[in-house]
This record gives sequence, structure tokens and C-alpha cells, in this order.
Amino acid sequence: MSDDTPAPQITEPIPGSTTIVAIGEALVDVVQRPGAEPVEHPGGSPMNIALGLARLGRPVTLVTEIGTDDRGAAIAEHVRSAGVALAPGSIRDEPTSSATAHLGVDGSASYTFDLRWSLPAGLAADDPALTAAGIVHAGSIAAFLEPGGSEVAALLTALAAGETPPLITFDPNIRPSIVPDHATVLARFEQLAALTTLLKLSDEDAEWLYPGAGPDEAADRILELGPAVVAVTRGGDGALLATAEHRRPVPGVAVEVADTIGAGDSFMSALIDRLAGLVDEGVPLESLRDGHAFDPIRLGLIGDFAVRCAAITVSRPGANPPTRADIAD
Repeated sequence: MSDDTPAPQITEPIPGSTTIVAIGEALVDVVQRPGAEPVEHPGGSPMNIALGLARLGRPVTLVTEIGTDDRGAAIAEHVRSAGVALAPGSIRDEPTSSATAHLGVDGSASYTFDLRWSLPAGLAADDPALTAAGIVHAGSIAAFLEPGGSEVAALLTALAAGETPPLITFDPNIRPSIVPDHATVLARFEQLAALTTLLKLSDEDAEWLYPGAGPDEAADRILELGPAVVAVTRGGDGALLATAEHRRPVPGVAVEVADTIGAGDSFMSALIDRLAGLVDEGVPLESLRDGHAFDPIRLGLIGDFAVRCAAITVSRPGANPPTRADIAD
């Protein structure tokens, strides 16, 4: 692993905070910049989201799949050093997945992948880590790549049907080059969206899922599936946050861009952090699930925080999300 990997930053967990579980891939991002030697960073959207939450002081466990090789050991050290707990069964005797990011001169990234994904053997909805969680996040490659994608869908369905279900958050973070055909992905996306309280996707995700719909229409179609809040990110133009009753555009923050790696993941971490804060404040869970807790002012505050977190991340090389102290500065 390259010594260019961003050093994890430890934030003391918020006392009594809602426990969060993130489910999905952890891998090595191999970053290829124009005219430079490749460098490696721990990555993967769910791992980045777990890391971002830990840096914001949220107690978080990552359910993932990494190998016993050097890359897997580097990922394990990276997340643990930031305060993320690795769920039992997440380390397997197999190669660690990788994603190679080819960066353009403007900092934009395209990807190629070497992937494997499944849930830890025997993981079920009655696992202690899951029953203790107030929020469960899933998404990205792990929601669609088999055999793990079907396992994730079954697990979230079982959690949602439980007596005390967690709030579920979802970010599809679709990679068209590696997901199945459009109809299969759309069916899985809509299956998981129906279980979700808070769903985030990029405008590129929205266009791929619902060609020609545009962010507003895509948000409307997704809200009809059942989420309380849908957030559509729009790069440097900010984001749109929507419920069935309210719509709140949030402007972007102008920064000098190092690269865009991890920006959407940082935005998602921030959304989950704000959701956890509402749970901690005692906002009734039912009003969070049905969207009534999210008036335009609250949507604006949530969106502004998420945009600022993402802006800090794009100002740094690699997926290097902010701590709560960074946001306060």
C-alpha cells in the first residue's frame, strides 16, 4: 500500500449516539493521475461512508469483505485507526478487491474494477450488531454484485420487517461498467428504495436509472416508492433534497478541487450523521420514516452540512472526509 494513503483521524465518539452499521464493499482504490505513477488508498463507497461517520464521531460498524493479503491488512488498519469496528467474518482468505480510478486533468474519475463480494457467512437480521443498530446503511457495488447483492436485499428486507426495525439508508452509487443490465439494476434499486428512510443518489445515477427524467422527476418517482427523503447530488452545483411535501435545493460550495474521489460518500456520511442526530434528539421515529419530521428549514440545514462535508473532501486528494472539527473551522 502506498504511503500516500491519507492518515486516519480519530474522533471521540459522541456519548450515547445512535449506533450505525454500514454494509458493503471495502477495496483498494488505485489512483492513476495523468503522467504519474499509480498510488493506492483504501476505498469502496460503504467503507468511505463508515469512515466519514467515525470521523464525525458516530459509533459505526462495517460489514464488509476484505482479504488476508497486504491490501486487506491496510484497509483493516485504516478503518480501525479511524474508530470503525469491523464486523466478525469481514476478513476472508482471498484477494482484496480493487478499483482503479483514472483521473482526468479536471480531477474527474473513471473506474475499472477487480471485485468479489458476499456477506459474512451466517449473518442474519438477529445478529447482535444489527439488532443494536439504530441506522443501517447499504449501497453501491454491494447492492448489485452477486452473490452478495441478493444477500444484502434479503437482509434489509428481514430487518425492515422486524419488531424494532432500524432506519435504513441507501446510496446506489451505480457503476454502469460493472452492474448487470438496466432492468435488473432498476428492479433491485426500487426493491431497496422501498425499504429506505433516506436515499441519496447522484444526478448521474438518476439519469442512468430514469433516462430523461431529470433530478426533480427522478426524485418524485423514487419518493413514490417509499423513502421519506431523497437527496440528489449535482456536483459543484450542490444538491436537491426532497420529501413528498417539500423540496429544497442547496447550493454548492466553491473550492479548489484536488479530485472528486469520495465526494458523494462524504455527502452520504453527512446525511446519515444528521439523521442520527435527529434520533439522538428524540425526534419520533415514525415522523422520520414518513417524512413529516423534514420541513424545508430542516432539509436546508441537512443539505448545507452535507455539501460542506463534500466540499472539504474534494479539496483533498483521495477519499479523505472531514472530522467534525474540520466542519467547525
